[in-house]
Amino acid sequence: MNPIKNKIANEMSDAQSTVNAWVSNNEKIVFTNGCFDLLHIGHIKYLQEARSLGDRLVVAINSDASVKRLKGASRPIKDEENRLYCMAALSMVDLVVLFEDDTPIDVIKSLNPNVLVKGGDWSIDQIVGSEYVLARGGSVQSLKFIDGQSTTSFVQKLDNK
Repeated sequence: MNPIKNKIANEMSDAQSTVNAWVSNNEKIVFTNGCFDLLHIGHIKYLQEARSLGDRLVVAINSDASVKRLKGASRPIKDEENRLYCMAALSMVDLVVLFEDDTPIDVIKSLNPNVLVKGGDWSIDQIVGSEYVLARGGSVQSLKFIDGQSTTSFVQKLDNK
């Protein structure tokens, strides 16, 4: 069996089963989401910090179509299979799930995380799902953003060369 592929949920029901098993073991579930188009040090530090907030880290990744709608016709740079596999290869990530919508609200409602996190470029009131998680007794955090470390800034550098 491939331990990396095993961390990628093929269906939302698979993700729910995995998360439910963790919850039944009293494990604290941390959730985040994003495009994660070009993995960089900002992502790695962010994911490490997110993982430190609980026992399990679930990462929802935007589908190719969703990234294109959110970021423009030139994105994503890497296809969803590539982005899912790279994310699942990280030791701090326990589960990766793909979502088609522009926001992860349905994924959040399906998985019911204890902690919802986004990068520091998002205020808590802007984080999709924050009201839902808070209403269920969970917490929401905006983690430190590392200046100059964004996929958009890397793409802009490449475009200027």
